[in-house]
Amino acid sequence: MVPDVSTGDRTRGLLSYLFGPGRRDEHTDPHIVAAFAMPGITDPGRVRLEEHQDALTELARYLDQPVELRRQRTGKNVPQHVWHCPVRTAPGDRYLTDAEWAEVARRVVHATGIAPHGDDSGCRWIAVRHAEDHIHIMATSVREDGRRPRNKRDGQRAQAECRKIEVELGLRRLRSGDGTAPKTPTGAEVAKAERQGRKTTSRQWLREHAYAAAAAARDEHEYFAVLTALGIKVQKRLGPETGDTTGYSLAAPGDTDARNEPVYYAGSSLAPDLSLNRLRERFAPAPTDTAVTATVRARTRGAKSDAWRRAESELRSTHAFLLGPEGGQDQEAFDRRVQAQAAAFAELLHNTAATAPKAARAELHAAAAAFGRANRSAIRAEHQSAYALRQAGKELIRAVGGEDGSAVVSLLATAVYVLIALDHWHQQRGHEQQAAAAQQALAHLQNAYQRTARPELARLTDRTPGPDEIRRLAAVVQAAVPAHAQRILTDPAWPALATTLAQAESAGTPPRHALTAAAEQRELDSADHPAEVLTWRLRHTTAQQTAARTRAATTRTRHATTTRTPPTTTPPAIQRPTDTVHRKR
Repeated sequence: MVPDVSTGDRTRGLLSYLFGPGRRDEHTDPHIVAAFAMPGITDPGRVRLEEHQDALTELARYLDQPVELRRQRTGKNVPQHVWHCPVRTAPGDRYLTDAEWAEVARRVVHATGIAPHGDDSGCRWIAVRHAEDHIHIMATSVREDGRRPRNKRDGQRAQAECRKIEVELGLRRLRSGDGTAPKTPTGAEVAKAERQGRKTTSRQWLREHAYAAAAAARDEHEYFAVLTALGIKVQKRLGPETGDTTGYSLAAPGDTDARNEPVYYAGSSLAPDLSLNRLRERFAPAPTDTAVTATVRARTRGAKSDAWRRAESELRSTHAFLLGPEGGQDQEAFDRRVQAQAAAFAELLHNTAATAPKAARAELHAAAAAFGRANRSAIRAEHQSAYALRQAGKELIRAVGGEDGSAVVSLLATAVYVLIALDHWHQQRGHEQQAAAAQQALAHLQNAYQRTARPELARLTDRTPGPDEIRRLAAVVQAAVPAHAQRILTDPAWPALATTLAQAESAGTPPRHALTAAAEQRELDSADHPAEVLTWRLRHTTAQQTAARTRAATTRTRHATTTRTPPTTTPPAIQRPTDTVHRKR
């Protein structure tokens, strides 16, 4: 059961909609099912057609009487005095009678503070039913005693009451929210999008593009520049004294009102974490942790395949961290860091969707959009702790050249593990909506992985060594990972793994050592295709070793040919964090 509280200032206008045919003639038999004590008032849904408009006007005047009296007493108009709360059952729920809907309405106005039980001075309200699956509760938010109602947090209170009603009436129990969900499009926004032939509303379109811009940008100036380049109008709010930017609003291209003016949405109204203050937390400069800053500064603008491998390495470190707090670490501090990793992972998904091979982009865009809900919770993120992952994600946008297919697949495979861990974290903490969103994102991410992995596995399979070499490598598997050997050798991806082991050996790594190290990176018990998992781990490690040897050879060549005096000291090599063996969750 879903309530949706909003406010307005046109009593008569809302009544015309509630008792009218609907925007698409979807309203059937509009009538009042419950109301405050109002003897003698005519139900506009139960009069003859020629009396309908007069009945609407009479009802509007009656509901507005306390509002008008307050206006006369104070000499000021009452802002947003129309309180509106549709309540809808979930698809598949049983039919509710008028009497049941009446009880739902009375409980909602009581829970929200609009008209508490036994309070004769509460606000005037009615509940209108014009469809089988929902009602509209409408009130004028001035009490009979002239005061405004105490209805702070009315949306959350309505949600909480609906969760109780679902249990008592045997309805589908929806997931509880935590106040971090973005504002849903209004009926008017949806209708406008349909008239213009668009699949999404301007609010939704702006939200997704704002997230993508934030993922790519390094600071707020670049954020606004990216949005402007997309044709989005940016309106900044400036402080009256300092002239500094204190907020912003966005308008989609071509989205105008009746006066042909752009329709602006504040960043915070698109999503809580798109407010300027929240964005500035993510755009904060590098942390003081010297290990992190040194790692990030060591990166240079290089090949796109290198950027994918660096991002995959950061994801592996993130996955190791997500497996649980280390001894002595405060649980609250751990959760703040996990929330930061989730936010950085959301950015990486957006950047991956923009730069991945075309075959996987649609699924990755869908995964990024779905994960947007899993990215937000009531836990305040410690964004500096995820600085390295965030910067690695931004490198994907700025890298040059073509990507290596195996590097992309390796990153997507690790991203699947990270997403599973984040889903588990949300479930442990009762974040029902976030966990559901993570599972939706996971389905899209797995599809994207399959779209990129299949051609790479086929290419490796086509290069499988001869029968004698296969038997020798199978013996290596039996010796290196005996607990998983049977599953590995019967996995359809075994020929691809055999090719990868042979390539690692040609590159100078004994296959048994390579296989043992790959198996120790993470547990294999939960892997449906262990040979496939090991293939991507081995290819990632081999690519790293080859790149390291290439850099070392280049450095030696430069030292041998330079005529300048070499520096007296050489900075230490940056050590990447290594994965360790973790028990299965």
